[in-house]
Amino acid sequence: MSSGKAQSNLSSPLSNRISGAKRGQYFWLIYLALCLAIFLSAMELTAVSNALPVIVNDLTGSQFSWVGTAYALASTAFLPMSGGVAEVRVLLRILFVETWCLPIQIFGRRFAIFIALAFFIIGSALCGSARSMNWLIAARAVQGVGGGGILSISSIIVSDLVPLSERGLYNGLIGLTWALASAIGPLVGGALAQHGQWRWLFYLNLPIAGAALVAVCLFLKLPTPPGRTIDKLRRMDWLGNFIIISSTTSVVIGLTWGGVQFSWSSSRVLVPLILGLLGMCIFFLYEFWYAKDPIVPYTLLSNRTSCSGYIQTFITPIPVLAVSYYLPVYYQACKEASAFRSGVLLLGLGVAIGPAVVLAGISVKITQKYRPQLFLGWALFMVGVGTLTTTRVNSSIAVAVATSAIAGAGAGILYAVTYFPVLAPLPVTSSAHALAFFAFCRSFAGVWGVAIGATILQNELQKHLPPSFLNSIPTGNVELAYSIIVTIKDIPQPMRTQIQIAFATAVSVIWKALVGVLAIGLVASAMMEGLALQSQTDEKWEMRDKPEVLSQINTTA
Repeated sequence: MSSGKAQSNLSSPLSNRISGAKRGQYFWLIYLALCLAIFLSAMELTAVSNALPVIVNDLTGSQFSWVGTAYALASTAFLPMSGGVAEVRVLLRILFVETWCLPIQIFGRRFAIFIALAFFIIGSALCGSARSMNWLIAARAVQGVGGGGILSISSIIVSDLVPLSERGLYNGLIGLTWALASAIGPLVGGALAQHGQWRWLFYLNLPIAGAALVAVCLFLKLPTPPGRTIDKLRRMDWLGNFIIISSTTSVVIGLTWGGVQFSWSSSRVLVPLILGLLGMCIFFLYEFWYAKDPIVPYTLLSNRTSCSGYIQTFITPIPVLAVSYYLPVYYQACKEASAFRSGVLLLGLGVAIGPAVVLAGISVKITQKYRPQLFLGWALFMVGVGTLTTTRVNSSIAVAVATSAIAGAGAGILYAVTYFPVLAPLPVTSSAHALAFFAFCRSFAGVWGVAIGATILQNELQKHLPPSFLNSIPTGNVELAYSIIVTIKDIPQPMRTQIQIAFATAVSVIWKALVGVLAIGLVASAMMEGLALQSQTDEKWEMRDKPEVLSQINTTA
């Protein structure tokens, strides 16, 4: 009886729909829950990168790049599946952390973001209690599973609630969340690291994530698809998920080892790189031609505008993550800034991103156009990063802060607007898969941003650090040089200046490489057409105000 009644409610007309004209209290409570979840991911990005030299020094470890890449890799590997998880209940296996979840008897979007938040909470607790670099890296992988799910499912839920033609405004509001988190993150991370309390950087996630989890349970009441559990499990593209997870992992291993632990010509670098890239090609061929219920349907990439949008989406985070991770290296190694002061200096990047996201989103809502904003975004980003290539040890800090702000403004525009060429040509019924692949591209690019930056930094340090200093490092492991960043100010002259010049030169090469990456994004933007934005949402996932829920909450309070 109850099951039949639930089925009837799902198929009946939605008498109290939330439309563009009027959005009630229930809608804004859901939106608040999503913003809390997104806040966590944004703060994690900037806070950990700024505190990382102190963390590596405290744990006396190497492999620093894996602290960033493990998080990005885990979130990337989960993302293609998240579009399917949003549609079905699923038995999850996270291969790269060897974690099994029990069969889960829950459906839909609400379950998916609930599980993502749970993984993020568990991962944060494990990171805070880490006693070694290996422990921290594994914990960051668990945390990354949650972070990837948060970003993907939040985007899908917003697409359920708001039509594309109005989404610029609401993406702008999310941009305010990003701005606040990006501004607070480096300061919090730097302050805690400087006082030897970096573990609280992860523990502070727990109450915020807990609040988001409670809000999701109370307010997120979207419809869930009917059907038998076994049928839904069969619809999951398990083979496709396995191929993309293993291929992504293989590529990142090759990128991280290349030129650092092994030479680029070594079979230990070439084999995982070749196998990973080949696996990705096989993944797309399998998805387009053989998968019964594909993760990435061919229709997502069957037009040039969506292809352009996905390429731009992939390119944008590469320089954003690289700047976020390696600009603090310049401040702390070359300018002898403390972790907290480094966080203050990073405000140029973080504060610029937020307003740019908001203004770009509002401009799309008003003009119903997205091409001019994207052209402007690429131009600003290239100018900002291009100017960073001129910074040296004796350059003014104001130059780095100002140019990073220009780069941040361009990045903010791109983050807000690449969304639109991806979705404009597609029917609203494709939103879940389109946005899951959108989030996958964005997160996978983050893996490349961190890994490429780390590879360049370490290879260039190997070339430019004084031989006498390299000989003092155990086994000549250049990765350990990262851990001495916080102690450079205590090294006597002239060795100190020589080390700082080496770091400045290495970081400058990173910026030069990023200019080339940004040029690819600018060229890709010329492929897109200026299409109309849809003014409707997918009726299957529309929601109703829930006055009875609110009355229960008020009564309880």
